[in-house]
Amino acid sequence: MRTAIFMLETSDGKVYKSLITLERLESTLGDSFLKVHRSRLVSVMAIHDITDKVNLNNGERLGYVARRKKELTAALAEKRARLIGTLDSETPPMPDDELHAQYRCFDALPIAFTDIEMVLDEDKNAVDWIFRYANPALAWLEKVPLHELLGRSFRSVFPNMDSKWLKSYERAALYGETLELIDHSPEIDTYLKIICFPTQPGHCGCLLFDIAEMKFAEDSGDAHNAKLRYFARMLAKLL
Repeated sequence: MRTAIFMLETSDGKVYKSLITLERLESTLGDSFLKVHRSRLVSVMAIHDITDKVNLNNGERLGYVARRKKELTAALAEKRARLIGTLDSETPPMPDDELHAQYRCFDALPIAFTDIEMVLDEDKNAVDWIFRYANPALAWLEKVPLHELLGRSFRSVFPNMDSKWLKSYERAALYGETLELIDHSPEIDTYLKIICFPTQPGHCGCLLFDIAEMKFAEDSGDAHNAKLRYFARMLAKLL
């Protein structure tokens, strides 16, 4: 029986160590983790997909034995399906007309908002999303008429879709996380701040802000907003 120093590194950089057998650790963690290497277990929720590497949501890429690709891909799909099944609510998704009625108050919101439904492939990987609700502010930000967004997939509207968005939206829609993103959108050539959060099974809501248009209180002592103010000023000089 192999005994090893188990090291757990969390997303905030903390590291925990424990003396435990690998077999016991694997048994304890169960279906929520995938053994990608004989000495490495990875959370299923942390994996985006498997190509020539195991690609994590944080951008890290882990190596594995090439001949195990089919085995690992199948195991990930099975574990992900079970995990999603345990997280999903028994309440069926809301019909579009009810969804629109629920979000009616967002129609006049001056902030871009959308409720999206994730599209998964047979391996339970997020490959696209569908705009189930969007307000006029989102249509203005995306530079697309509202009727050309609703009910359509993002990839059909923007063929130059950047897959980086999928990693975060997948985590919000499927695993119930609330995330904040700041990145460039090549689809509309705009720097965005996005807050995404779970709404109903397989869906997430997204608030989108054009950083160049954001206004901040100058007396704010918040470090995060200070960074955004600096970024917005630098961006304004470039435009």
